Amino acid sequence: MSRTIRTIIGVILILTITFSTISICQNIGLKIDVTEQSLYTLSQGTKSILAKLNQPITAKLYFAKTAALQGPDQIRFFSNYYEFVKVLLEEYASVAKGMVKLEIIDPRPFSTEEEDAIRYGLKKFPITQEENFFFGLVVVTQFGVEKTIPFFSPDRQNFLEYDISYLIDTAITRQKKVVGVMSSIAIMGDDVTGYMAQMMAMQGQKPKPSWVIIDHLKQQFEVKQIATDVNDINDIDILLVVHPKELPEETEFAIDQFVLRGGRTILCIDPYCYVDRPARSPMGMMGMQPPTDQSSNLPRLLKAWGLEMPANTFAGDTNLAMLAAAGVNQRPQRLIGYLGMVPGCFNEDSVITAQLNSVKMVFAGTLKLLSGAGDANEPALSHMPLVQTTAEGNSWKISGPFELQFLDPERLRQKFVPGSEPVTMGYLISGRFKSAFPEGISVDVEQTDPNDPNETITVAQQQTGLTESSEEGVVVVYSDTDFISDSQAYQNSFFGKMVVGDNSALLINTLEELCGSNDLISIRSRGNFRRPFEVVDEIERKAEEETAAEVEKLKAEIAGHNQKLQSLVASAQEEGNTEVIGSTIIQQRRALEIKVHQAQSQLKVVQLKRREAIENLGNLLQQRNMLAAPAVILVIGMLLGIRRSLRKRHYISHASDA
Repeated sequence: MSRTIRTIIGVILILTITFSTISICQNIGLKIDVTEQSLYTLSQGTKSILAKLNQPITAKLYFAKTAALQGPDQIRFFSNYYEFVKVLLEEYASVAKGMVKLEIIDPRPFSTEEEDAIRYGLKKFPITQEENFFFGLVVVTQFGVEKTIPFFSPDRQNFLEYDISYLIDTAITRQKKVVGVMSSIAIMGDDVTGYMAQMMAMQGQKPKPSWVIIDHLKQQFEVKQIATDVNDINDIDILLVVHPKELPEETEFAIDQFVLRGGRTILCIDPYCYVDRPARSPMGMMGMQPPTDQSSNLPRLLKAWGLEMPANTFAGDTNLAMLAAAGVNQRPQRLIGYLGMVPGCFNEDSVITAQLNSVKMVFAGTLKLLSGAGDANEPALSHMPLVQTTAEGNSWKISGPFELQFLDPERLRQKFVPGSEPVTMGYLISGRFKSAFPEGISVDVEQTDPNDPNETITVAQQQTGLTESSEEGVVVVYSDTDFISDSQAYQNSFFGKMVVGDNSALLINTLEELCGSNDLISIRSRGNFRRPFEVVDEIERKAEEETAAEVEKLKAEIAGHNQKLQSLVASAQEEGNTEVIGSTIIQQRRALEIKVHQAQSQLKVVQLKRREAIENLGNLLQQRNMLAAPAVILVIGMLLGIRRSLRKRHYISHASDA
């Protein structure tokens, strides 16, 4: 047998062994996740949830694969995402060891599967007159509990594992945690029914909807509205206080007592709540009444918790300042009060913020530890920073609460001086709390007049309560309210409001932490991954710098020539020579157009070079990926050939010695 034939047979055998090994590994469940962030490997939190399953569940993945092939490009795009979802669900079924049964369903028109998908509440998108597109998940327990993800949006890919694990966890958990929401703004929407709803409809008005974050919370918790004038808070697990403006003392005392009884609380206060801006009149102008105060604070409670938030004082950081337009038709500028927090601004030791990547805050206040808080004088409380600026952050002040009514980014920037240590905008406080009202409060009570039984009088009465908590408690304070508003935490898309950044994740992480569900927190914190193309970004950055230089040069040339034209026209008009004016202007304009065209051509060359550099990089990466597998096989073949040659020589040498 010739050497060529032996080589061909060897290559065929190597390929056969390779593909057989892959097939065997798939059949026995042996997998290797080579992605940088282990995207196809379930987190420990999910494994813990699956290990606690005490009943079998069925996961039904609905994906209209046939309909997707007939849909537009934006529908076909979901085919790639479907493969990712399917592989992840297969991993769930594998890790659950028979407790999770996966069914993949392609609901065809007029079929029972399509009827089931509609009955489960999955979102339906018509493709043709008959075909409908579905892409959702239904988890069903043996006791008939049904939990659904109506639609898998790629915008939530970062939270895919959390969403699936939460679905499984809530399907086997009988009772939701109760979250009480107290707010001075309409975060819960307008609660109008009956006659009032009819009157608003007749006037062409619609009730204000609740914030999107509230709708998301309702999917995971039982949400109750707590009035801002209550004197007692009970029957809830967690209290969420959002922008509490001028609360009565009885309500502050109720919050204080709720914390002392072990109730967990999240407090979102704000020195300037941007979403609390008063409505504009139909003429587009603010009313004649003076501007209202848009700040909120609970200084007495904060002091008992070892914190303070100075009035009219804000967190700033030139490294984090984001672009924002101060008004309509105005160019976006860096706004020192509009901060985009990035990794490094979040406490990596807290499960709430460990893996957050992007949180936007608008005119957030500064939270400061009071002198003595956390030291030997106050050993009962510990303060853990959650969200901070960079080391170059600092606080900046305004003269009054109405200075921000008309934004001037440049003027605000002049108020800021870089600092040398981070400014904190979020704290987690834990320990045994002491009351902010150790002597109680005075309340007005109506009593029967002793001199006239038919009359009632109002009498001041001292109301007392707990002075110190008997067990460990937890309170989380954020110095911003806007970060959970619709404008900052969500964005409009083809499929409605979609999550943007980690604003909503920050609040939900906090709620999960206070609920004690550490398994779900670890999944959510892990979920938000980023995979930046650093080389491509560097190429685009350099190209943009070159383009910016060319643009500035072009603008300068145009401005210079326009100035020359104006001076030429003015001087010619003074001399009264209109013929010279016309001929000179035409010549100058032609020269200007030529120079403009030349500058634009240079811009096109720069842009073309940038595009070619990016495309060449993409082709290089694609070629490397394509050649990786053949290269590995070739190396294995060469090593086997060398080994065989050495063995042959060894055999010949031993034979000659014999």
